[in-house]
Amino acid sequence: MGNLQPSTSHFWTGATPPDHACTERFIVETFGKSITYYYAPYTEAGAHTANDCEPSRLLRQSAPLSPQPLPFSLSTSEDVSSSTLLDSASHTLVCPPKSYSASTSRPLLVFFSWLGARPGAVAKYRDLYLNCGMDVLLVQSSVLHFLWPRWGFQYGLEVLKILEEPPFSGRPVLVHAASIGGYTFTQILTHIAQGQSEHQDLAQRVVGHIYDSLVVGTLEHMAVGLGKTLVPRLEGFIKNTVMLYFWLFKTHTADLYENSIRVFRNSPITAPALFFFSENDAMCNHVVLEALIDVWRNRGVRVASRKWKTSIHAGHMRCHKEDYLATLQHFLNSLSISSI
Repeated sequence: MGNLQPSTSHFWTGATPPDHACTERFIVETFGKSITYYYAPYTEAGAHTANDCEPSRLLRQSAPLSPQPLPFSLSTSEDVSSSTLLDSASHTLVCPPKSYSASTSRPLLVFFSWLGARPGAVAKYRDLYLNCGMDVLLVQSSVLHFLWPRWGFQYGLEVLKILEEPPFSGRPVLVHAASIGGYTFTQILTHIAQGQSEHQDLAQRVVGHIYDSLVVGTLEHMAVGLGKTLVPRLEGFIKNTVMLYFWLFKTHTADLYENSIRVFRNSPITAPALFFFSENDAMCNHVVLEALIDVWRNRGVRVASRKWKTSIHAGHMRCHKEDYLATLQHFLNSLSISSI
């Protein structure tokens, strides 16, 4: 996938808009079926510059946008998730690619979404970061990447190679991983931790990493997560089936999960980090997570966190919107990203 040529999709709600009207719109490119790049229009005559990401502006612009169907699409991808995600934003107008290109000076937000994430929910995070002056690379994971870790490891390498190529190479990177997205990002960390020189650059380019509802704990926590995500009505059956699967294929699953945990614990990325989690999350053992945070702090990593007594897995922003965004805002303001 690292060598895949991106396909650009063009969406608009009427006639081609004038050049000056493109400041609130974005262009979309897809890499395969699971990776989508959203970036603001950029012209040689004048770059698009985002306003400062002030707390009040962040709260205001992250409000849900009214869905509006788009009448025309040139996308030919069989995966409809990307086009559905575009429909969730009413301001999704894209200018002709002949006049606009990606600005490699803008920070890049890499969003590793949770399993089964609905397009509308992901769009809220995407729009939030676009409004803060960043371009967004959405990385979606398959349950197969988790159930058969070697496939997840290979997928991590594909994402890593994309991040090492234009238009992403050399850009400051902010990571936001939700739920199982943290597992996918850990596969990238595993490749970096192996010490291959060509992969060390990304570790230096990451200016911050955010973890929302990280799946932490025992194998049972992982099995419970799959049950709740795949078929909630059969949660118990799926949990028991997955636990049996882990036992039968221990060397191909559980042992590799343990290795991923060790890599994450000793992450090669030491940029500031932020964790969102709750005490009632069945997929996240908050005691284990807090112990991990202490380990990182002892290693010299600056770590911020926000814990709630009760919340929803991968739904903290929806349940505690103002608190979530204020915490995120404070963290973003502490980072050395020129466009914020």
